[in-house]
Amino acid sequence: MFERPDLLTLLSALPSHDQGQKQKQERDQNRPFAWREGKPLSHAWLVAQVAAWRRLLSRQAGSRFALYSNDSATFACILLGAWQADKTIYLPGDVLPATCANLNALVDGYLGEFPHQYAPLTLDTDDDNASHNQAEPEFKALQPDFPGLVIYTSGSTGEPQAVPKFLSQLATEVASLERLFGARIGNADVVATVSHQHIYGLLFKILWPLTNGRTIHAQQIGYLEELQLQPGGKPVVLISSPAHLRRLPVAFTQDQAASIRAIFSSGGPLEAEVAFAAGALLGSIPVEVYGSSETGGVAWRQRVAGADDSWQVMPAITWRVGANDDVLEICSPHLADSGWYALADQVQLIDPQRFRLKGRVDRIVKVEEKRISLDALERQLKAMAQVADARVLLIGQPELQHELQHKPQHKPQHKSQHKSQQRQRIAAFVVLSAAGLQILATQGKLALNRMLRNGMAHAVEAVALPRSWRYLDAMPVNAQGKTTRADLLALLESPAPVTASADPAELRRKPLVRVLEQETHRVLLELTVPADLLYFNGHFDGAPVLPGVVQLDWAISYGRQYFALAPHFLGMLGLKFQRVILPDAVVQLELLHDPKKSSLAFRMASTSGPHASGRITFGASHAAS
Repeated sequence: MFERPDLLTLLSALPSHDQGQKQKQERDQNRPFAWREGKPLSHAWLVAQVAAWRRLLSRQAGSRFALYSNDSATFACILLGAWQADKTIYLPGDVLPATCANLNALVDGYLGEFPHQYAPLTLDTDDDNASHNQAEPEFKALQPDFPGLVIYTSGSTGEPQAVPKFLSQLATEVASLERLFGARIGNADVVATVSHQHIYGLLFKILWPLTNGRTIHAQQIGYLEELQLQPGGKPVVLISSPAHLRRLPVAFTQDQAASIRAIFSSGGPLEAEVAFAAGALLGSIPVEVYGSSETGGVAWRQRVAGADDSWQVMPAITWRVGANDDVLEICSPHLADSGWYALADQVQLIDPQRFRLKGRVDRIVKVEEKRISLDALERQLKAMAQVADARVLLIGQPELQHELQHKPQHKPQHKSQHKSQQRQRIAAFVVLSAAGLQILATQGKLALNRMLRNGMAHAVEAVALPRSWRYLDAMPVNAQGKTTRADLLALLESPAPVTASADPAELRRKPLVRVLEQETHRVLLELTVPADLLYFNGHFDGAPVLPGVVQLDWAISYGRQYFALAPHFLGMLGLKFQRVILPDAVVQLELLHDPKKSSLAFRMASTSGPHASGRITFGASHAAS
């Protein structure tokens, strides 16, 4: 049986110089620590890679390095190597230009999949060879007070904030998870739909399994349909989020469901109907985890039919209901100090170990001196038959407007400055139900706006009724499955005006495009297919459908727009067309770039299900005939 160390001694416990333990050591070193594309990566490989990264980083000046990698196995090796080299790791949620620009003033170097202009460090041949020649590197036990991480909040309620973490906080949280759920999941492998670049994914899909000898999967899955049966029928634990669990597959085989030992969900509350639907289809009702980047895990629940929706406090956490606004206050070993920490959530005490969430204090805003709960507005919208999901935001900053009014103006204001002087208003972002879509199609947006406003009027003051409406096919989510304020605000931006010189025929060859998610090697786009698209002409008369060749052309075109693809098309692999795409359809196009294989995988899907998928290969020159 593998002797499980804690997080701080994870690597130092692996090698052994005791000859009597040699056979056991070889057994431990040869067992898989991760799976990548169906192939095992052993603990010996992990140890060698960590040693190589430690050696490389020990030669680097500076103590702060940014890390971004989509591959969980590579990520784990770099992270552990950096800690062994006494480097603090900054974990951004993405590598978009603005994110990298902000990091540039904070870090001494970059690791992983950052754009080439940031010169991310890579292992050279000497490092790799040296790592293989050192079968038993000496690793040290990590110090509890070492500032191992700086992570960033999701940005769901504002700008992402940097949160430092000592290794003692991470180690204590890993121990809490094992105490709570270790017996439940046993030796199951760990598969995830969420990124490890945030605290939830980092703990649940990297640090917890590695510390306790469970095998991880290097690739993040984008859809639950991608969940594969494990060799030998080994069970899996699924680390997911509400955004992913709301998109349950149409069908799931009995063998797939039987392979899931447990499901975890975090990032926001999971609706009861979604939790029960997941349980019915996947064979396990998700365990929901409540917490934040700042606090780590705070509480958990697993819904049972007929039970209340309260949360159970995690071990070692002391809590109380604060005197101001009934906010939750905690003392936790997952925090940096032992003082009381006030969260932004209002709670109701159920008993000494349980509470019910009532809403967020930071979502109570003032509009024309009236206190308005944005959570209450969302509940009103979601209760209507026309609405499947909804988010509301307060738009406009009166403080900024006041500042601009009293600041001397030496130059004419730029157009963008006028935006900040707009009157405060509530904006609603709504995913419509089938009933809502029917009203939108037959009566139009203005009629639907009026209908929803009237439906809220009995419970909401007039100043709180939304003045801006945006109807979405789905809420935009980031890699962690969260909908951020920045993503919603971006939806209010007007599209670029069509210039007089634009070719009308060219405009009718492309869909309307909106970016939902964007990462280094992945992008998720929303495509609205115009009814007057040229390609519908003659394909087919009386029943137009979008040709498959056009779908391929769009995948390649947008692939070249977002990624540095090799210049020449070489071929197609696994091409499937499952459902037709009709005029006015709204579909999601997911593109995955694999630079090592010089390929672009694409998938088109909508609320109707999958439409098309495949993998396109490229090369520096045409394939030989």
